[in-house]
Amino acid sequence: MTLPEDWIEHRREDGEPVGWIVPDGGGFRPMDILGRPVGDAPVDWLEAEEALDARGLGFLAERHRLRLADGAERPVRISQASPDGIVVVADEFGAASAVGAQAEVFHLPFPAPEDLLLNEG
Repeated sequence: MTLPEDWIEHRREDGEPVGWIVPDGGGFRPMDILGRPVGDAPVDWLEAEEALDARGLGFLAERHRLRLADGAERPVRISQASPDGIVVVADEFGAASAVGAQAEVFHLPFPAPEDLLLNEG
């Protein structure tokens, strides 16, 4: 995907990109590194920056679930995330981090589809 021209990259203090700020009506909508909105409504510029800084990148290291076409869900970990696409790796019993593991890989579009869910709890 080519990012829309009005998506403005936001970087944290160390220069690492953490998302984008997108004009939305009279405010701005923060979008995380997966291209998903952070928050429910447009906010002012400073609040958008603060929301992205608070969201950060740490959530990418968490386990996620991928809902497959048949409705089944697989535990996954995010391997790569960029506007070019998102790559997740099946993580059954922590296998994604095992040396030499041949885990199943899924290539997802950007922004991340709703079928990629953060494991809660």
